Amino acid sequence: MAAALEIQGLQAWYGESHILHDVSLSVAEGEVVTLLGRNGAGRTTTLRAIMGLTGTRRGSIRIHGQEAIRLPTYKIAHLGVGYCPEERGIFSSLSTEENLLLPPVLAASQGRAAGMTLDEIYEMFPNLYERRRSQGTRLSGGEQQMLAVARILRTGARLMLLDEISEGLAPVIVQALARMITTLKARGYTIVMVEQNFRFAAPLAERFYVMEHGRIVKTVRAAELQASMPELTELLGV
Repeated sequence: MAAALEIQGLQAWYGESHILHDVSLSVAEGEVVTLLGRNGAGRTTTLRAIMGLTGTRRGSIRIHGQEAIRLPTYKIAHLGVGYCPEERGIFSSLSTEENLLLPPVLAASQGRAAGMTLDEIYEMFPNLYERRRSQGTRLSGGEQQMLAVARILRTGARLMLLDEISEGLAPVIVQALARMITTLKARGYTIVMVEQNFRFAAPLAERFYVMEHGRIVKTVRAAELQASMPELTELLGV
């Protein structure tokens, strides 16, 4: 399968702090991949570096075959990449529906489908339809997380970078998010997740990259997961 995302020898800095060291990974079209690791391992920085949100970057980041290491963030987004940060970024002064309508929709080109319509989003997230007139920050934590993901889906981005989307949410909401990812995977979306909740990530991803000190130290395929659990438990402290 063609690679939606290919990273080779990525290094990244925040100011003078050298955070990522020679990170290389590949994600095929339609794949779900999870970055695992302890806090401070460099997982979130990897997502931010893909989007051009760190300081200096060196190496190669190819998105749908196009080199993006020197592109500004807005041009990276126009390649069809959507980033859902841990803090979600919901606008408090806007209603749920206004939050959904705010980002521009990417042009349907180069094989990229148009973004989901509001009707399609409300079908996938019925809670958002019920709360469409509510102020964004009056939503529950789970509803805010659904809104943050739905906002990306409306733009037409097909490569999604999701940072700790299950953190702090009730089990029933986490299960709903797992069903959402399964549905998106079936529709051909490519997803890179940063997750601390290993139980949430385990059944969803085809491959797991384990990070330590800004480096990828182990790669595990889904079929190898059970056999790798003793080593993963030691690496992750789970």
